[in-house]
Amino acid sequence: MRLRSFGFLVAFVAAVVTTPALAQVHVAVAANFTAPMQIIAADFEKDTGNKVVASFGATGQFYAQIKNGAPFEVLLAADDSTPAKLESEGLAVSGTRFTYATGALALWSARDGYVDANGDVLKKNQFRHLAIANPKTAPYGLAATQVLDKLGLTRAVASKIVEGQNISQAQQFVATGNAELGFVALSQIYKNGKITGGSAWIVPASLHEPIKQDAVVLVKGRDNPAARAFVEYLKGPKAAEVIKSFGYTL
Repeated sequence: MRLRSFGFLVAFVAAVVTTPALAQVHVAVAANFTAPMQIIAADFEKDTGNKVVASFGATGQFYAQIKNGAPFEVLLAADDSTPAKLESEGLAVSGTRFTYATGALALWSARDGYVDANGDVLKKNQFRHLAIANPKTAPYGLAATQVLDKLGLTRAVASKIVEGQNISQAQQFVATGNAELGFVALSQIYKNGKITGGSAWIVPASLHEPIKQDAVVLVKGRDNPAARAFVEYLKGPKAAEVIKSFGYTL
């Protein structure tokens, strides 16, 4: 009995020693991509056995954190300029940058019928508060200011704008009724071909610069195979279907 128990113990220890630890990759993710990222991360873990540790926020804030040594290994930005800048500064791995999605902007209200299909509610200017993301750190916030400029409404609505730190906070202002309407990422209110609640105007792409969203492997992820594996997975057909279902184009 003792020999048999000892043999079992040896076999158990050997199994523990030889079983590889679950690989992890730390990813900084633009707030607009929260919902698709949650699905893609779960699929990635299921399909590869590697785990994604994701942080969500404004691209500009992530840039500052990366410059200050934050332990992120991959960045999924809300623009194409931040990853390019990190690459030029030696903080991202050259040759790993690519566009994983092109985003769309929407003017949204949590109230049914409040926002018309042409966005004329903006010109009527009968609302008290208009939510946008901080244009200095969030590309969707910058796109919102470009729309207002194109429509000649910047001065008229300036006193009514409430800024969120990122696009998630801007969306929350609208969802909670603290703002009657706001500019959000289409992906936040869209799933499988339709608006998921409230009313919205999908802003024509001609009213703002393209929202090309690039991903890049950061220098802290250079030697992590899970970082490279995740980036490749993001380029694959399974991730592409998820991305498109939230209103992005590829």
